[in-house]
Amino acid sequence: MFSPEGPGLRELAVQALSSVEHGYDLLAPKFDHTPFRTPDSVLSAVAAALKESGPYDDGLDLCCGTGAGMGVLASVCSRSATGVDFSAGMLGEARGRAPETGVRVSWVRADVRALPFTAAFDLVVSFGAFGHFLPRELPGLFAQVHGVLRPGGRFAFPVLAPPRPADPAFWMLLGFDAVMRVRNAVWRPPFVMYYRAFRLGEVRRELERAGFRVDLRTLPEFGTRGDGSPRVRMVEARRVA
Repeated sequence: MFSPEGPGLRELAVQALSSVEHGYDLLAPKFDHTPFRTPDSVLSAVAAALKESGPYDDGLDLCCGTGAGMGVLASVCSRSATGVDFSAGMLGEARGRAPETGVRVSWVRADVRALPFTAAFDLVVSFGAFGHFLPRELPGLFAQVHGVLRPGGRFAFPVLAPPRPADPAFWMLLGFDAVMRVRNAVWRPPFVMYYRAFRLGEVRRELERAGFRVDLRTLPEFGTRGDGSPRVRMVEARRVA
């Protein structure tokens, strides 16, 4: 799962026993050598889909980490691309690795549950960050995104189809979430990271309650499952008011 340049078992253990913020500060230098980084294939597919629904002027990458998703914004936004994250370590890596683009790029350290912007963006994207939010936090998070988008702006993110019980990945993710719940019951500060808590039906309802019109777009690059359902979709939520 990890390349030789990635973190060792001891480093991962120290991260897991830290807070989310400090854990990512520690992991930041080696994060791009872990399977936690969003694959380039997903980034490219999302960029292609957004080019069809654009154009956009200003974009925001929510929980940008080391900046992998900023290339998506730079490819579809004509004026600016902003990355926001609460880990200083991750933002430091992002600044050092940022590619040359034709748009204005900026980085902001902030908690996305209290974004320091007001109706400043046409597009908000996020990649692989939602496991860090408990279901009860989604209404507040989506309200924040709604508030930073201009009327008609879009909030887009990819969603992978959940594995079924016959798939070993189902039991691996179930086991991971169980271990994290036990860890958080006996250790402080908590480290919130649950792979199975972000459920598409619930997410869609909360987005609609926050004032979005929600569409699901199939990303055809990843094909379909045995029953014909897509392996990967992109949620495209449009601010309607």
